[in-house]
Amino acid sequence: MSTIDKTAPGSFCWMELAASDLKAAKNFYTSLFGWQFVDNDMGPGGVYTIFQVKGSECAASYQIGPDQKGCQPHWMVYIATNDVDASAAKVKELGGSVEMGPFDVGPHGRMAVVKDPAGVYFSLWKGAGTGGIRIANEDNTFCWADLNTPDRDSARKFYGTLFGWQFLPGEGKDESGYLHIQNGDQMIGGMPPREQTNPNAPPHWMLYFLVADVDASTKKASDMGAKVLMPPMTLPGTGEFSILADPQGAVFSLFKAEAKASAA
Repeated sequence: MSTIDKTAPGSFCWMELAASDLKAAKNFYTSLFGWQFVDNDMGPGGVYTIFQVKGSECAASYQIGPDQKGCQPHWMVYIATNDVDASAAKVKELGGSVEMGPFDVGPHGRMAVVKDPAGVYFSLWKGAGTGGIRIANEDNTFCWADLNTPDRDSARKFYGTLFGWQFLPGEGKDESGYLHIQNGDQMIGGMPPREQTNPNAPPHWMLYFLVADVDASTKKASDMGAKVLMPPMTLPGTGEFSILADPQGAVFSLFKAEAKASAA
C-alpha cells in the first residue's frame, strides 16, 4: 500500500463518478470494491460522497442534477496542476475548450472542467492539503488511465505541451503500438492505437481499478447488473483486465498485474 501525501502536477489526482442514482451507485461500488463512504451535505448542491479504502480517500461520486440535462453517468479523471487558471487558459490556446470554471470548491481547492481538441473531458485541480486521492497500490484503488482518441499525434502535442508528458513505446516496440504516458519519472497511463479502441465509443479517458481477481470481480459486477463490455483478457507480460459498464452505464476497467518472478 502507498499513502499519497501530495500528487505531482501532471498526475491523476482524483476520480469522480457522476451517477444518475447516487444511492444505487454507492450500493454497487461498496459491494464490488468493499469501499466505505462518507456523505458530505452540499446544501442545494446535494450530497457529495467520498469513497474510502482502509479509511483513505480513493474516489468520489455525486448525483447528476436536473440542471445537467444530457449528462450521462461517467467517471471523470482529475489532473493536478499548480495553477488551474493558467492551465485552463493553456487548454484553450492548444485548441481545447473550458466547459466549467475555473472556480473555487469551498476551502478544498480550485478546479475547471475542460475538453481536449478531440472532445475528451477531464478536470484540472489544485487542492489544499493532499489535493487528491490518498491511497494507491492497493486492491480496489485507481491504478491507471488510458486515453482513447482518434488522433494520437494531436493528443501527444496537446498533453505534452500542457503537462510535459512523454509518450513512450514499450521496450522493443515502435510508436505505432501502445504508448505509455510518463509524467516526470512516473508512468501514469497509456494510449492504445486506434485499432484497439471501440470505434463506436466517443474519445474518452478509461479508468482502471486494481482487484485481487479480475474474473471473480467481473462476475460479481455482472451479477449486480453491470454490463461486461470486454470479458477478462490476459496481456502477456502485463496482466489481466476487463471492461465494464456499471448498472447506470458508467464505464471502467478492472486490472490485476502479472505476478513478477522471484529472483533466484
